[in-house]
Amino acid sequence: VQLQASGGGLVQAGGSLRLSCTTSGRSSSTYGMGWFRQTPGRERDFVAAITRAAGSALYADSVKGRFTISRDNAKNTVYLQMNSLKPEDTAVYYCAATTVMALTSSRGHFNFWGQGTQVTVSS
Repeated sequence: VQLQASGGGLVQAGGSLRLSCTTSGRSSSTYGMGWFRQTPGRERDFVAAITRAAGSALYADSVKGRFTISRDNAKNTVYLQMNSLKPEDTAVYYCAATTVMALTSSRGHFNFWGQGTQVTVSS
């Protein structure tokens, strides 16, 4: 499966962005999906994940209450709605797919990765 992330950009603190991740090659409903983010010199950190049928979602504490992950399997697309953005949310955001059935935040469980999209939040 191939993943294509989009929707990043420059936004002021307090603003919103919606990232999209479209899968191709195989139906996205086959996979659990997640978002991770990375800044230079740091590990790629978990942001949010959602199960195949969108029955459950999991969030990092740092984004809980501000970010929402959702999916539209008919469109093979996963979204990350980011509200109340902070400068510390600045990072390259990656979408990823996992064949693990259970909801997971472990980077090692994700088999497939998109190319990343830059999000910059100015203060």
